Amino acid sequence: MMQTVTTAAQLDAATQPWRERGEPIAFVPTMGNLHAGHLELVRRARAAAPHVVASIFVNPMQFDRSSDFDAYPRTLEADRALLSGQGCEVLYLPNPAELYPRGMEATTQVRVPELSEILCGAFRPGHFVGVATVVAMLFNRVRAHYAVFGEKDFQQLLILRRMVADLSMPVELIAVPTVRESDGLAMSSRNAYLSAAERARAVRLYEILCAVRDRVRAGALDFGVEEAAAMRSLAEAGWRPEYVSIRRAADLAAASLEDSDRVVLAAAWLGNARLIDNVRIDLSDEAADEVLSGGKG
Repeated sequence: MMQTVTTAAQLDAATQPWRERGEPIAFVPTMGNLHAGHLELVRRARAAAPHVVASIFVNPMQFDRSSDFDAYPRTLEADRALLSGQGCEVLYLPNPAELYPRGMEATTQVRVPELSEILCGAFRPGHFVGVATVVAMLFNRVRAHYAVFGEKDFQQLLILRRMVADLSMPVELIAVPTVRESDGLAMSSRNAYLSAAERARAVRLYEILCAVRDRVRAGALDFGVEEAAAMRSLAEAGWRPEYVSIRRAADLAAASLEDSDRVVLAAAWLGNARLIDNVRIDLSDEAADEVLSGGKG
């Protein structure tokens, strides 16, 4: 039976027997409103370690607009049932007062320079400071051997990898490919903000990214032209694009023709939903076929 804990002391008590027996722990941090993508993270965690801890915490520090924080979907009882059904053993629901006892402004913050200020960071000032800070806190409390994150939030994944490496954190990050709906739309809690008509058009973001990938793989040499064309295509489809950018997958530096592994990333608004997605460009033929079929990519 899954235990639910709300304090660091309760979390320690729940996981101490595993530590005493030297049994590894895998950790899945979430903000709740769980979907099949989150459940895939839990399955991967179960494959990595005999014990799984998940957390649900809608972190106020990473929201640049209070209205967005207030509107974020909260579905705790449904989330509990889903996690328990996937074999999660401990659900940690941090108390904000315990994480931020002096308030967020007076709390020590973790900033990963360079990576945090580009792409989504340029449009959401302070967002990745909030992400890195709360994830560092959670890592210190859970003390897991593995932590599992999805590749849909590709920039976040690289920021957390850099944080773990720079601060010598004793945790291994496991990346899980984006889980998609049958039409290719990346699964996201923010998809709930879409109206029925918007949901029908939402797959266009993925289609445009795949088109960029295919043109680059076919020999397109001017990445700036491809990015601008994708931005126009999104606008013509009724989106409000923030960026479409081809980057080096290892560190999100501007991609060059010499780079062997690239990723095209985008963020755009459709109605009240800000959606992000990315597609790796230099996939094997087999992986490319899977992505084009609307499976995991």
